[in-house]
Amino acid sequence: MLRIFNTVNGQVEQVRTTEEGSWVCLSDPTDVELATVSQETGVDLAALRAPLDDEERSRVDSDDDYTMIIVDIPTVEERDGRDHYETIPLSIVVTAKLVITVCMRDTPVLHPFMEGTIRGFNTYMKSRFVLQVLYRNATMYLRYLRVIDRNSDNLELKLQHSMQNREILQLLELSKTLVYFTTSLKSNELVMERLRILPRADEPNDRVHRLADSVLPNSGRIRNQSLLRLYEDDEDLLDDVITENKQAIEMANIYSGVLTNMTDASASIVSNNLNNVMRIFTIISIVISIPTLIFSMYGMNFQNGMLGMPFTNTRWGFIIVLVISLVVTALVAWWLTRSKFFK
Repeated sequence: MLRIFNTVNGQVEQVRTTEEGSWVCLSDPTDVELATVSQETGVDLAALRAPLDDEERSRVDSDDDYTMIIVDIPTVEERDGRDHYETIPLSIVVTAKLVITVCMRDTPVLHPFMEGTIRGFNTYMKSRFVLQVLYRNATMYLRYLRVIDRNSDNLELKLQHSMQNREILQLLELSKTLVYFTTSLKSNELVMERLRILPRADEPNDRVHRLADSVLPNSGRIRNQSLLRLYEDDEDLLDDVITENKQAIEMANIYSGVLTNMTDASASIVSNNLNNVMRIFTIISIVISIPTLIFSMYGMNFQNGMLGMPFTNTRWGFIIVLVISLVVTALVAWWLTRSKFFK
């Protein structure tokens, strides 16, 4: 889907044609839409196709005509009645006249920008736009991590009385999601560190910091060719983005450790629950065997005068034997339920 947005009188509106300061949004684009945008903007078609590969790594690439920033964003989709979380690439291409975003799905990360609900958002402020998208991306990670934490708490309560594999499989799925989140967040962190070396608004383009180049390879090339320039407010926003991203990394690591321990303990919980069930069945089997033994002995054929069974010749013999068997059964059941062997 190809959509074009522009800031008109302080409001974000969807327009039909591109102009200077526009934002071109490509969500699950077709080949025709990609070719059209490439022809109109001069951006290489291969660069526009890059984020359509879900294995594309996060990076910053600068060319003479554009600067491309690829980051991993969180996404959620429903599978079997449950939310499934994963990460996909999002590309932000900044040219001399406009900004292009490319993603394989219609992501909720960009929805507030389309609706104009982001404070201080203008399509023509390219550097601010990029940082606002990154900030929104970091907050989405934090939101999904909190949801995952609540889901893990619910699974923990279910595991206390569960003997099924469903909850364990859900824990493994959440653990896998946290691994993806952690890997993507660390890759995004490298991208944000590269954004730190972008040229400032009050310095010339040809100034290259050797110190930055010694820390990040090819940083001088990025500074010289980048079409982005950081203003004073942008630097503060970049610091906020890095802080939020680091917080997301810490939360993902903490939740991952908790889920790992919970997964290890779940097997013991299921085993203990199974032992409790087997304990109940064992007590029932022993208790039932007592009256079964008594009545099976009385069911044997004994001749009169030969080792007769007690109470066989009395009028109330059957009732007496029945009462005795019930009393013995009750005593044995009481002892077994309190015996340390069956705790």
